[in-house]
Amino acid sequence: MKFVLIKERKNPPDRRVIFSPEACKALVASNPDLELKVESSDLRIFTDDAYKAEGIEVINDISDCEVLLGVKEVPIEDLIPNKKYFFFSHTYKKQPYNRKLLQAILNKNIELYDHEVLTNTKGIRVVAFGRYAGIVGAYNGFRAYGLKYKIFNLPKAEHLPDQQGLIAELKKIKLPAIKIMLTGRGRVGNGAREMLDAMQIKKVTVADYLETSFTEAVYCQIDASEYNKRIDGVRGNKPDFFENPEAYKTNFTRFTRVTDYYIAGHFYGDGAPYLYTREDAKHPDFNIKVVADISCDIDGPVASTLRASTVADPIYGYHPQTEKEVNFMDEDAIAVMAVDNLPCELPKDASIGFGENFAKQVIPAFFNGDKDGVLERALMTKNGKLTEKFSYLQDYVDGKE
Repeated sequence: MKFVLIKERKNPPDRRVIFSPEACKALVASNPDLELKVESSDLRIFTDDAYKAEGIEVINDISDCEVLLGVKEVPIEDLIPNKKYFFFSHTYKKQPYNRKLLQAILNKNIELYDHEVLTNTKGIRVVAFGRYAGIVGAYNGFRAYGLKYKIFNLPKAEHLPDQQGLIAELKKIKLPAIKIMLTGRGRVGNGAREMLDAMQIKKVTVADYLETSFTEAVYCQIDASEYNKRIDGVRGNKPDFFENPEAYKTNFTRFTRVTDYYIAGHFYGDGAPYLYTREDAKHPDFNIKVVADISCDIDGPVASTLRASTVADPIYGYHPQTEKEVNFMDEDAIAVMAVDNLPCELPKDASIGFGENFAKQVIPAFFNGDKDGVLERALMTKNGKLTEKFSYLQDYVDGKE
């Protein structure tokens, strides 16, 4: 079977790739029936020569390849009919901006496997960049804090080589005695925690975070059961929350009174309560001044996130009283870092980590008859039609939603 790593063509450019040169070499060595090539690219974090050095063929014409592996959406004009594609299509939630992309995929008889719906038998995603979003997001939030208060000036993450480079810069700064709140214990939240722990910031309990004053910077990591509570007063738990989100209300405002820097690394599901609303942010006791919204749900559970920001211009200000965007240096503004493609600022580490999981969790399915259904569950389109699992997208494709 012929696989190819395709060139990323979406703007703004993304330097990530599914497999590093070393990963390609290992895959070919361990799978004699796998033929793997690389489409030439002058943007990729790993050069064409790096792949050639590992014995991987670099090509310009990919028309004879069967499985095309990418990261971001492939521009419609570059889609090759009758191929199998893997990339993040951003369509399964009926995102309006990619309706035409899914229509084109169907019209061109493409089999689309979306990275975001590659899951194991328990429904858990097997490949993701979330950890790297957490790593970069936490770093960018500290950068925003230093700029807002003019106490340190960290370089942009995209100008540093890897996670260790980010950590080295963070270790140079001296933080005041601030309280840092981190929501989420999944890939994103735990990626952010890696950075806090690397800085040797003290982790404290919810009780101490809420009640105790410290002479050093501290952080507290919480999940859904700690920032939500059941409306009926019955003791809730995380599984119940995910099953019945409408039965809960936020319990997060108790943290907004004492938090200086908030890192949003949680998953937000339909029907769940907002963590804080625009009205909450107007309260005199609302203390948050810097938000790293890694989850980046626009006009959603973190009310200060008005829009996604960009790698080029990552920080904007939210004025709680006017509910408008302002300069983040404004004295009354909350500084918001809401870049929605954070892993692309750490392309080397992100590519290596993603590729390790893809090689372990996905590639075997091509050669074992997909015995665990990994490919079947992620296949969105086949024979010019939506597969049964994704038939709910038909109205979206037809332009009725």
